[in-house]
Amino acid sequence: MTVTEIVLPGLVEPDGLRVERRELPHPGAGEALVRVEATGVSFAEQQMRRGKYYDQPPFPFVPGYDVVGTVLEAADPALAGRRVAALTKTGGWRSHVVLPAADLVPVPAGLDPAEAETFVVNGITAWQMLHRIARVRAGAKILVHGASGGVGTTLVQLARAAGIEVIGTASARNAGVVTALGATAVDYRGDVPAEVRRLAPGGVDAVFDHVGGPGIADSFRLLAPGGTLVAYGSASTKDDPGNSRLPVLKLFARLLWWNVLPNRRRTHFYNVWGGKRNLARFRARLAEDLTAVFELAAAGTLTPQVAARIPLAEAGKALALAESGTVTGKVVLVP
Repeated sequence: MTVTEIVLPGLVEPDGLRVERRELPHPGAGEALVRVEATGVSFAEQQMRRGKYYDQPPFPFVPGYDVVGTVLEAADPALAGRRVAALTKTGGWRSHVVLPAADLVPVPAGLDPAEAETFVVNGITAWQMLHRIARVRAGAKILVHGASGGVGTTLVQLARAAGIEVIGTASARNAGVVTALGATAVDYRGDVPAEVRRLAPGGVDAVFDHVGGPGIADSFRLLAPGGTLVAYGSASTKDDPGNSRLPVLKLFARLLWWNVLPNRRRTHFYNVWGGKRNLARFRARLAEDLTAVFELAAAGTLTPQVAARIPLAEAGKALALAESGTVTGKVVLVP
């Protein structure tokens, strides 16, 4: 039996991805072999294709930030047959993957694999930024940039479920999606600061910004006293030439500087892998947060936003679609 995997060979266009096959691996002690039923296309893979992800491995490698699948074989026989999810960072774009059993999080029965997949990295990111970092309470008002994207749609829904008012930026064509999720849509091509100030004259209690670049200053200025800016990317600089780490380091330095100033506002740079040095604590927190998201999804409180389901062997097509800016939610690869 063989494994199908998608290899990113170097700085290529989406159609430069390679489909390769190799022998099916067997799990060792503390590991599990998972048949992948869904894996996603995240912004991370879009950055990796350009060599712009902060700590990506050297080419060639198999991308794939997260997976949902069924355990076929494990050192612990009790795991066999269970549907699970895992955060992988790389290696998920495979038909089968061997993972540490401690990284696996159960997926509730009744959740479709592709739908569950939309809540793995996106759900962990949104939940932790909203509830662990910004700690936004019911009755507050927040600004979510990219509200029609994978993280954005999840963040909007989690906030609305918690009784939080949301202003979400999106393109005009995706405004209806943002509105349907319960947020007030603002066209990101317009004067966003002016429109947000009109909607929130006193400022917002939190801003969630994956765009970075010069616009991060506007996000900070839109905060109400006591508000929190959570930055979690630098999408605006993804095509900039030069060192891939420099934009992130500049962003991080700016956030630190703002925290030093006596301005009654807080800033954070969110990294889903933060705290991994204490691996046991990291895994426990990740499992707790993803389980909370899955429970909301299973109850129907969260609606999965599947932009498209595309066969794994057509990963290049899926990546191009995700990069096109024409879809809402998450593009899912289905082996």
